[in-house]
Amino acid sequence: MDREDGCEVIPAVDVQDGAVVQLVGGARGTERTYGAPLAAARRWTDAGARRLHLVDLDGAIDGERRNAAAIAAVAEAAAVPVQVGGGIRTAADARELLELGVDQVILGTAAMADPAIVTAIDRTHPGAVIASVDARDGAVLTEGWTQQTETDPTEAVATLAAAGAAAVLFTDVAREGRLGGVDPTTTAAVIDASPVPVIASGGVTTLADVATLAGLGAAGIVIGTALYEGRLSLSAAQQAVSARMRKHDETTGGSG
Repeated sequence: MDREDGCEVIPAVDVQDGAVVQLVGGARGTERTYGAPLAAARRWTDAGARRLHLVDLDGAIDGERRNAAAIAAVAEAAAVPVQVGGGIRTAADARELLELGVDQVILGTAAMADPAIVTAIDRTHPGAVIASVDARDGAVLTEGWTQQTETDPTEAVATLAAAGAAAVLFTDVAREGRLGGVDPTTTAAVIDASPVPVIASGGVTTLADVATLAGLGAAGIVIGTALYEGRLSLSAAQQAVSARMRKHDETTGGSG
């Protein structure tokens, strides 16, 4: 995924206890359930998704992969690239997934604790690491969003990109799952600070949200609850991105 490739709309397939769920603010007990992971993956690829965002929520919180079988089934069956996160705490975990056929792995807690893990994985699998920077109230969260650090997200993206991350996944946790729209100010600051492409997540509810993030320069937009609840269709979101990119090209003369 590169900035020059435009902006992808990426459906989220978040797995908890073997089922697809969406959480509010990442908190257990707030979930709505949407069936089996493989069925959800097929639903979105049939609808035209060109990439899937697959997360082991139990793994993210517990610190070890809990839904490995479900994740593997989707990764092996998916007809499009899959990025996987949640509970990946070692280079061996990451390499196992990459050798399974996963396109990219997402590291948050482990990368924040020791950015050298990003470098180690990048040496054997160049371009395969997405660094997850999850923030609320201007501070990075780790351990499945349960622990708040003193790190500013703009500082984190620079550090992780320097370590070898090919892209950054920025999640605005305060907006996650609430269907209340995005905070363009926070996301813009992260995009501006990042030397690598940024995938934006958290709060995407309307086509205006999609167009806003695309206009800010996001390389990807992860959408979960709004798709599952029927607030947005995947095709409409993709069309909103395309329209925003055309407008940008017309304004800049196609210079990018």
